[in-house]
Amino acid sequence: MIKKAAIIYEGSKLIQENHSIKQYTANAPGKFCMLPVNDEFTVVVKEIKGKNKSSEKVRMLAGDVARSLGKNSVEAAVVNIITLQEIFPEVETAALVTAFAEGWDLGQYSFSSYKSEQTGDRTVLKIEGDEQVEKWVEKGRVRAEATAFSRDLMNEIPSKLNPATFPSLLEKKFSGTDVEITVLDKKMLKEKEMNGILTVGRGSIHEPAFVEMTYCGDETKPLVALVGKGVTFDTGGITLKRGKDLSSMRFDMGGAAAVAGAMKLLSASKAKVNTVALIPIVENMPDSTSVIPGDVIRYKNGLHVQVGNTDAEGRLILADALIRAGELQAAYIVDIATLTGAIMNALGTKLAGVFGDEQLSWKMKQIGDGNGDFNWPMPLVDAYESYIESDYADFNNTSAKGEAGSIVAGLFLRRFVPENSRWLHIDMAGRMQSEENGYYAKSATGFGTRLLADFTEQISE
Repeated sequence: MIKKAAIIYEGSKLIQENHSIKQYTANAPGKFCMLPVNDEFTVVVKEIKGKNKSSEKVRMLAGDVARSLGKNSVEAAVVNIITLQEIFPEVETAALVTAFAEGWDLGQYSFSSYKSEQTGDRTVLKIEGDEQVEKWVEKGRVRAEATAFSRDLMNEIPSKLNPATFPSLLEKKFSGTDVEITVLDKKMLKEKEMNGILTVGRGSIHEPAFVEMTYCGDETKPLVALVGKGVTFDTGGITLKRGKDLSSMRFDMGGAAAVAGAMKLLSASKAKVNTVALIPIVENMPDSTSVIPGDVIRYKNGLHVQVGNTDAEGRLILADALIRAGELQAAYIVDIATLTGAIMNALGTKLAGVFGDEQLSWKMKQIGDGNGDFNWPMPLVDAYESYIESDYADFNNTSAKGEAGSIVAGLFLRRFVPENSRWLHIDMAGRMQSEENGYYAKSATGFGTRLLADFTEQISE
């Protein structure tokens, strides 16, 4: 195993004076190149193209370098803070160091619990600089750890992560922290009239559950409710999905993973916020007891919903959580879910869609632009309300129209939003998983962890 790597910049004096290295790096493709020297590597980072050298570019570079060194079994890497400032002169120093450390750790993430052979090693990063550097590095590591936790939850297989095991896993993970957890079982769900959750979960051998996680770093702050869809596997129910491989449907609890990751980040950061996470957890399975298309659900707020399509189950369970957020008198509510394939038709796989309060939507976009959880404000078009009309219930959970699917889902959820709460809905269906690139592995993204935590902190200020 190679013991050490030094990271330098192609514009440095050392490179400029060494013609052979300068010529080698000029001909090497990519953002950086690695030169083996005895039992060490010299990583030469090339000029990052583009005027807007953002924190996201810092994270992406760090992730790429870390993964490459790990694949070459390098034990440790050293970079001077001056070198980082040379590469990214436009990025403020604290943000630069934090982003580099965050990207470095996430770039080495892997989910290999079910692989017989482990590939690659972890390369320890050392950033040389003044006494403040370690504080900034630690902040980056905390952010990476929370995102990695979210990725682990999403990547886990359904036989290990399901409505029966998910709550206990959260209780174990947050044991000894400032986060308090309350778990509602099937009996308690009936008492609280959470009929959407009970209905969707009917076909599974695992009874549904509802998890409340509270963290109060400052009780004077307004309550922010983070609501995450927790469908641990989605077959579509009686409205069965089609496809050769539905393995990615284990990611349908990505909203729950984002919310749990955000709570981890907020508590670990000792954030001065007042927040509650609400996670409805079900498995959507076809069975003789499953909800049948055409059935009607009566919600606690008195609304009756026709189940036109059992594969539009996420909104049915989120409705219960939104009602619960109102009971808790949340000032702000953000729900996040892998809700519709339609959002991918609109925005592709690089952005999530954000619906609801227009002012807050643009604030969410700005936060995502900075932390890498990119999103875009989307409209809630009142004219599409007619799409979910029902002949024999108050409204339907889906539309017969072949258009505006993500907007219609948002309009459905809006009907359950408490009157005095400011609300956002994030459809992250396109951001569930990614290819290997930068600080992303070929697996779950952990999208939403940083977005929700940063939003909660900023809105609390």
